[in-house]
Amino acid sequence: MRTRKTMTVLALALMLAGCGSEAGPTPKGGGVATDPAALATKLRVYTADTCFTAPEQQTPRGCQKYVTELGGSIGMIREQAGAKHPNLNTLADSLDKAIAAYRGPHCDTVATPGNPCSPALREIATSLRDIKQVIDTQVATS
Repeated sequence: MRTRKTMTVLALALMLAGCGSEAGPTPKGGGVATDPAALATKLRVYTADTCFTAPEQQTPRGCQKYVTELGGSIGMIREQAGAKHPNLNTLADSLDKAIAAYRGPHCDTVATPGNPCSPALREIATSLRDIKQVIDTQVATS
């Protein structure tokens, strides 16, 4: 009986401990890698994806994650622009526009290649290629 009472008290104590005002350690900043080498690595991964290498042959909805990840990298690309590489802002605008062309007609739900999704994926690939070229030849080497 005494063991049962002790277990009940311990269980109650554990439950109450979980009800504190803080749920755990406060998360630190996002830690997004913004150095040129990290961006070059990300771009190398994106250009290995079949949505990049053969965009017209892909089912558009199969490229949703690829497009979402690229959209999340636009800020990193713009960060590298600065005064030294202002052309990266123009290229980031082109990528952003191509991503909008993919998202506008809900290509993330389209199961067969074709218009307007395949041309949008081709534009994304073209923009990505141009950005990667600048990052690899001008930014990551400077």
